[in-house]
This record gives sequence, C-alpha cells and structure tokens, in this order.
Amino acid sequence: MIALDLPGSYGSSQGITNTRPDDGSQRTPLPNLAACVTPADSPRMRIGSAFSFLRNIPRSLGRMLRTPLGRIAAVLVLAAFGWLVYQAVAWPDVARLRQANPTTTAFIERYRERRRAAGESDRVAWQWVPARAISPNLKRAVVAAEDLEFFTHQGFSASEARAALRKAIAEWEAPRGASTITQQLAKNLWLSPSRNPLRKLKEAILTRQLERSLGKDRILELYLNVVEFGRGIYGAEAAARQYFGKPAAALTEFEAAQLAASLPRPSSWHPGVESRSYRRYVADIERRMERAEFLRRRLGAPAPHVPAPGEAVGPTVIDSTMDSIPVPGAVETLDSTELVPR
Repeated sequence: MIALDLPGSYGSSQGITNTRPDDGSQRTPLPNLAACVTPADSPRMRIGSAFSFLRNIPRSLGRMLRTPLGRIAAVLVLAAFGWLVYQAVAWPDVARLRQANPTTTAFIERYRERRRAAGESDRVAWQWVPARAISPNLKRAVVAAEDLEFFTHQGFSASEARAALRKAIAEWEAPRGASTITQQLAKNLWLSPSRNPLRKLKEAILTRQLERSLGKDRILELYLNVVEFGRGIYGAEAAARQYFGKPAAALTEFEAAQLAASLPRPSSWHPGVESRSYRRYVADIERRMERAEFLRRRLGAPAPHVPAPGEAVGPTVIDSTMDSIPVPGAVETLDSTELVPR
C-alpha cells in the first residue's frame, strides 16, 4: 500500500521522507506544488502566448476575408503596401545632387507633355550654368522676393506659414502655400503643382532631405537653374538671354528684379509684359533688395555707387528693356498686387 504525505498526516509535509508507517507500507510524498506553477508573466508564458497568437492569424484572416468589408480592407492594405514599395524604389536620390546636376525636372517634362498633346514643339530654352556665372544681383532679387529667411531656416518658414494662416482666417479660405525656396526646388525637380495632402507630404520629406544633404549655396544654384521664368524658359541663363540678350552673369539690379518678379506667374508675368501689377511688384522687389543689406554681404553683390562730394550726378535713366521686347499676346491679367499662392 502506497501512502501520501499530506499536510496534517503523519510524517513531514515539507519535503521527502523515508520514514515508513507502522503498517510497513512505502510512503510517497507529494511534490512541492508551488514550485511547479509557472507565473503568468514569465518568459515561457509570453513566448507561448505569442506562438498561439501567430497560429491563430491565418484562421482570423480567413474569417475576415469571407466578409465583403474584410475583402475591401485587404485590397486597401495590399494597395498601400504596393504604393510604399513603389515609392521606396522610385524615391529620388537627393544626395546625388551634391555633385551631379539634374538632366531634367518634373515641371519641364510636364510642359513638354502638354506641348506634345497639343501637337506643338516640346522644345524648351534651358542652359545650365554654375553659380559663379549667375549675377549676385539675381540671387539677391530672388531671395528678397521669394524667401527672405532662406539663409536662416531649415527648409520651412514659420513666419510665412503664420502669415498665410492669418490671411486664410481673414478671408475664410483654405490656407495658401507658404513655400520656401527649398520647397519650391523639391516641387520643381520631382513633384507636380497639385495641392493634395499626399503631394505636400512628399514635398516636406524631400525638403528636409535637401536641407540635410546640400548647403544653402547649392540649393540656390539648383533653384536658379531649374525654375521657370516664362513659357518654356527655364533657368537664369536662358531667361537672361531670352529677355535681355546677355548672360546671367551680366544682369543689372533692375533686370534681376524683373526676372524675380516673374516667378509667381511665369506664363503671364515676365519682362515685356505691360501689367501694372507686375511693374509694381518689380518696384517692390527693388525696395526689398535695397533694405536687405545682409543679402549684399552674404551673396557678394557690389555696393551701390555713392557719388563723391562735388561729383556731378546725371539724370536717372530708366531701363526700357521691358518696353522694347515685344511679347505676342501679352495682356494685363491682374489689377492688384496680390500674388498667386506658391
């Protein structure tokens, strides 16, 4: 007969004992039950729960796919995954722009496609030049007109965003873009002019990559070489030769202000257009350039000539280039200085 060593019976309940009972039968003690219990938060229990969850995934997915809503959800998940894979493969190599110049841009290709669709020539005026071959006057004019905080922000201008938000609240409309030069460069190189949230998200990511990978001078050089200055006219060199018959390195302050003023509306605002709004904006940019003395120091533009005492000062000569270049079909499109949202 086998005897169990239970608490309260003869013998010890705390462990194994060899003491035989009076009837001579062998007594078998119970194991320590507390030592056999595995805590619920032990590594063994957690691993077991994880394996159990994984085993149940196919069964749960099968039940979900048997419902119409589940099938729709599965299609959306697969589509999102496919889109992410495509974006990862097609994402631009931003760091490559440290040394290499782009061979085309998204905006140039978009213009060419529209021209071909209309049965017209898709030729564009575009000639790449290094930063040293672009007049400091144009650099100053573009920064003063487009992004006065360019050399201090990290790709996004908080003050511009606040101004855009205040204007939107005052006019009860959706906020306009407050694009910096870096944001505009990302858009011109790789994106479209649309304002959908997904495009804006990609623009924000590419903007941060540009700021991290390139210096400010390189970003400005790229921008001045790819931005549109008129219908089918891209980059500072092509614009300077098209409108003024000279290289970009020889642009005067007034000529530079005219080109910078064309950036918000390049198809309708450019040198030669008889628009009061455009001319007012040119004058406004000239005033900004004069006030922004830090740009003169930063970009190396020559200081304005100050007549010496007793030096004869002739009459002010107004550059008449705007009036001398005929622009077929140029009409005034705006009567106010309100600029197009960027």
